[in-house]
Amino acid sequence: MYAPERQQEILRLAREGGRVDVLSLAEEFQVTAETVRRDLKALDRAGLVRRVHGGAIPAGRLDFEPDLAERDAVAADEKQRIARAALAELPGGGTGSGSVILDAGTTAARLAAEIPLEAELTVVTHGLPVAARLADHPGLTLHLVGGRIRHRTRAAVDDWALRAYREINADVLFLATNGFSLDGGLTTPDLAEAAVKRALIAAARRVVLLADSAKFGQQHFARFGELADVDLLITDTGLSPADALAIERAGTEVVRA
Repeated sequence: MYAPERQQEILRLAREGGRVDVLSLAEEFQVTAETVRRDLKALDRAGLVRRVHGGAIPAGRLDFEPDLAERDAVAADEKQRIARAALAELPGGGTGSGSVILDAGTTAARLAAEIPLEAELTVVTHGLPVAARLADHPGLTLHLVGGRIRHRTRAAVDDWALRAYREINADVLFLATNGFSLDGGLTTPDLAEAAVKRALIAAARRVVLLADSAKFGQQHFARFGELADVDLLITDTGLSPADALAIERAGTEVVRA
């Protein structure tokens, strides 16, 4: 396969999957990782993709929010492993008393689906899909925070949500993000979502970030925190040991599920 043909195929894969990574492309096309990096560099110069840590995303995707169904389909296996690993961070393992905040997000919704029916917790969320998955748990005291609902994320934002979170002091926050990095911090495309996430961090004694490795190195328009605000990052094995070590040296514990 000639380089232009390979680059066209890489572009197609990026647009269909929302992201491509160097190692997977090298294996698929039976070329070296350096060859793939040159292809991505050429596509980046042409304005067709944006290079991110370990791969690339289609141009314009850094500040474009896919809808909920599209985001849930991306890295589905990784998100499921992250959600199961996060169960260990529930107060008392979920069987005792304690309070948690569940951020809006597809991985947080998967965590909600994993919480056992017999769990006895106080749960606060502003995410409609999260609340829907927990509404039938008889042992939970479930609080749904209100506000303006964003169509793309099904999450409540603006002043009502901010006021509610200012009145909360929870044991653990399970936080979601669109991008995270050592230098760029925690970012999301929307300013209203960022304001709520900032309030979540202030409302919990312990912050657990649930983020698949494809989000590492991505930076979006609205910055709502630093990695230093996170006590524990639960991600997948796509995050390299070297990057995990760098994050831990900066003060955040890392679990690669």
